[in-house]
Amino acid sequence: MASQPPALDILVREPDGFSVWSGPPYPTGSAPPVRLLKTACSATYFSSDGSRLLATVASASATVYDCRTLSVVRSFELPGLLAAALSPAGTFLQTFQKSSSPQEKNVTVWHVDTATALYQHYQKNMSKATWPMVQFSADESVSCRMMTNEIQFFDPKDFTKGFVYKLRMPGIAAMQLASAPGSHVAGFVPEAKGVPASVQIFSCDKDAQGQAVARRSFFRCSTVQFHWNKGSTGLLVVAQADVDKTNQSYYGETKLNYLTTDRAFEGIVPLIMPARATIFNKKCNPLLELGEGPYNTIRWNPKGRWFGNLPGDMAFWDYSEKKLVGKTKAECSVTSEWSPDGRHFMTATTAPRLQIDNGIKIFDHNGSLQFKKMFEKLYQADWKPEAPEKFGDIADLTISLGSIKIEETKKQAQGSKSAQPSSKAPANIAAKPTAYRPPHSKNSADVQDKLFGGLASTGGEMSKNALRNKKRREKQKEKKAAEGSGASADDN
Repeated sequence: MASQPPALDILVREPDGFSVWSGPPYPTGSAPPVRLLKTACSATYFSSDGSRLLATVASASATVYDCRTLSVVRSFELPGLLAAALSPAGTFLQTFQKSSSPQEKNVTVWHVDTATALYQHYQKNMSKATWPMVQFSADESVSCRMMTNEIQFFDPKDFTKGFVYKLRMPGIAAMQLASAPGSHVAGFVPEAKGVPASVQIFSCDKDAQGQAVARRSFFRCSTVQFHWNKGSTGLLVVAQADVDKTNQSYYGETKLNYLTTDRAFEGIVPLIMPARATIFNKKCNPLLELGEGPYNTIRWNPKGRWFGNLPGDMAFWDYSEKKLVGKTKAECSVTSEWSPDGRHFMTATTAPRLQIDNGIKIFDHNGSLQFKKMFEKLYQADWKPEAPEKFGDIADLTISLGSIKIEETKKQAQGSKSAQPSSKAPANIAAKPTAYRPPHSKNSADVQDKLFGGLASTGGEMSKNALRNKKRREKQKEKKAAEGSGASADDN
């Protein structure tokens, strides 16, 4: 007999505290059942496996809950608390408190069940890039921290030993331990004195740390972001520079690099503007192109399907079958994430990013809106993590990309200059009234059709502004050419 899949839960945090709801589906017109009534807090975090929940009160306390029963496992009184984090399985709690002197150790690793302080050290300051100080693998069998010019490794079964071995890496500024499994660690050394910046991957095995298993160097890089794959065999490195010396971007320069732990391949994934959604294989060869446009988010479904986000527009795809499952809108979304079972997609408009129209929307896997709730102010909305393997597959995929037809409307004599999508829509999605489009975005319908399957015409006339700018540039070129010809005549 197949085991019953776990229930879905949603954490919702407002200014006066957090509550936990039972997840969808919900009966039409009904409110979500509340599993845990609103409790005062300043921040909340789930452990990676979803077994425990951490709620903190700034400069005061940290409380750990059992997610199955939502009962309190342990509460810690921590004066001057600035940050706290749970280990992936919720066994350890790490806290950072204000400290008046180096003699006062302000970073502590606690055992949650016994409330025992297992390890302490002093840290002058903390940043988002360096927190949590001690990193754990998913199964909590490996742990390490970054120190000056080195990475120190601990035995999670006995922190009283201190660090058991270390990896020398002069100039290291950031690190990321692979999670599942914790077999490798990546470190970043910034550019200095003409020496290019570098990212290096080392084995976490003490006896195999003689040399890096992979390395990549690059100039014009001040910060990096690491993203390990599941299995710890590949690493994506987003390398960023504050200034783009090529003057192509006001926001600086960004490169996406890919490295593998078996040295089989390393490469660069091109990042260009306007944004383009592309799926690559592990050799950085493109597998599927979805056109250009203002994409800003992609979310992979735990069951292998994914979502692309425009300014409020969403497209749901089945990648394995190359099927466009559905389209819908979720304006002003700040956060967005699939449920662990892959059947629901939640978007949230939250403060302080947006101070008005805060709320939660939940869609099913094909884009149909299932639930909506507005808040005066909402700070956080998260699914409780669960392993996708605990849930069954989604079999009810219906709409094939080849069966969706988007027809161009005929141009009026003095009307629109771009093609508009047909009012025909998939059977499971209701047709919506046409949204207002400002004059400078009259060609956006063509762009959106291209993004949602590449089915729209790429043609179309220029807007008035674009045509005027083109004429101005042509006049400037003619003027420069005339001045150049005049100067050469004078020389003769």
